[in-house]
Amino acid sequence: MSLKHWFLALWVRNNFGKGDKKRDAGQTTPDDIERYDDILYGGKKIKKWQLLDVYRPKNATNGDAALCKLPVIVIVHGGAWVYGDKSVYQFYGMRLAQRGFAVVNYSYRLAPEAKFPASLQDTETVFQWICDNADKYGLDAQNVFAVGDSAGAHLLSLYAAALSNDSYRKNFPFIQKKNLCLRGLALNCGIYDIVTAVNDGGHTDLFIGALLARGGKSDELKLINGVDYVTKDFPPAFVMSCKGDFLLPQASFIKKALDDAGVLHEYKIYGTDAAPLWHVFHCDPKLPEAVACNDDECEFFRRMVSR
Repeated sequence: MSLKHWFLALWVRNNFGKGDKKRDAGQTTPDDIERYDDILYGGKKIKKWQLLDVYRPKNATNGDAALCKLPVIVIVHGGAWVYGDKSVYQFYGMRLAQRGFAVVNYSYRLAPEAKFPASLQDTETVFQWICDNADKYGLDAQNVFAVGDSAGAHLLSLYAAALSNDSYRKNFPFIQKKNLCLRGLALNCGIYDIVTAVNDGGHTDLFIGALLARGGKSDELKLINGVDYVTKDFPPAFVMSCKGDFLLPQASFIKKALDDAGVLHEYKIYGTDAAPLWHVFHCDPKLPEAVACNDDECEFFRRMVSR
């Protein structure tokens, strides 16, 4: 791990952390939510990161008081691949649960300490955990959805591609077929065409250098260039960004890939030129546009539920 990447991560963790704490100040667990915290989903050697929470609407039970199985939303948090954990998405996650879902909110290993595909391995382990614990926590493994923000949208797009594209999945032998159906995704303010982003003169190359073991060689960039692996079997997707998001151009790249493959999707840009929003605005429950966006995505998921 280079000093450059270490200091980059420290800077991001400090500055992003301040913003998230300000956004979440004063928020508490809603009275209508039951939460199960700090569940170990992986190995003991990386216990610090392989933890998840489950949030459910209270009283969502069968007549015998057993938890009824609810459609699931998995949260893949953002943070430029180097920042974040489940704590900064807990209040957003509980707002989604209030809309009638069981929400799985997990932490995954971060760069530069853990190189790709560590985060993808953790994501696979979470989805396997859902299969193994569906009865205990009332999770409908045949109606699983996922939301990914920013770098989390990138990670989610790669995972969905690996599940739906046999050729791509061969690069990740740890991803196994399982008794679970990923019915749909929400890709929020994400980054999908890594090759374009690295070559556009911004700072993406610094973060990618922290993420990848060899610093972003051409074959490494190709492997994580999510738009290249979308096929007709990719899950239905709700793609959103907003006016004011520095990653707004990236939304059109994944939309084109979905269009070309014939994948069912919705594409929505929130805010206006006169009243722009900001990157991952939808995580702020006090914002009317965030409420509207989260309503739109959950309604999209409801339409994808298999009865």
